[in-house]
Amino acid sequence: MSKTHGAGMARHSKVILRGGMQLAVMANVIGTNPVRDVDPIKSKRPPKGAPPLTADQLRDLLAALRASDYCRQHDLADPFTLFIATGLRRSELLGLRWNDFDETAGTLTIAGKVSRVKGEGLRWEAETKTAAGRRTLALPRFAVDALKQRRSLPYLGEHPEILFPSTAGTWRDPSNFGREWRRVREELCVPDVTTHSFRKSVATLIDDKGLSARIGADHLGHRRASMTQDVYMARGKIHPEVANVLDDAISDA
Repeated sequence: MSKTHGAGMARHSKVILRGGMQLAVMANVIGTNPVRDVDPIKSKRPPKGAPPLTADQLRDLLAALRASDYCRQHDLADPFTLFIATGLRRSELLGLRWNDFDETAGTLTIAGKVSRVKGEGLRWEAETKTAAGRRTLALPRFAVDALKQRRSLPYLGEHPEILFPSTAGTWRDPSNFGREWRRVREELCVPDVTTHSFRKSVATLIDDKGLSARIGADHLGHRRASMTQDVYMARGKIHPEVANVLDDAISDA
């Protein structure tokens, strides 16, 4: 049925069949419900959206970002270095604060996000997309070095709170940030790469290196490991092995 009518129809039919069999069990017609042992039906369609980037593509893109005059002028190289290093959501990245970065431990705590509230404008919110959203990530060495260097720069490293402030020193608008990236990707000839591509890329690198889906879910802030498996490829654990994977992938950048 999955082949002829699709996975959605097959799953719906399975639910109906399981219900019918359960009625038969309750009526003592059969002893057990055989549908309970049927494996979950998965869609064979590839995930929607832009494809993830390979390690070589990430390495080349990071080098191009660092060399771009437009990126330097609009303070985009450091934010996208962190995108590549973490796979954060855009709102999470722009909600980072200096006190979220532990230079000694080489970690970054994701404690909130920036969002636009009607009638109020941009605001930092302490809640994240899921209960697993608040997490601490081990950073690859190239990201720690980038943040240490940023902290030493006039203005950029002197803001008392915001890691990636706007030119006015306020929270950066995720929509404006997205428009800036669309300009950059045309300049760098990567028109299909979105900010979400980096998130998929991190998930794919984690999977390619044989790390578990649970580790991927912890890193990306997914409550369920299946979300990481299906879409991107209480725990609160820090996984330095993810940082090592990303360092190995970008080591030549």
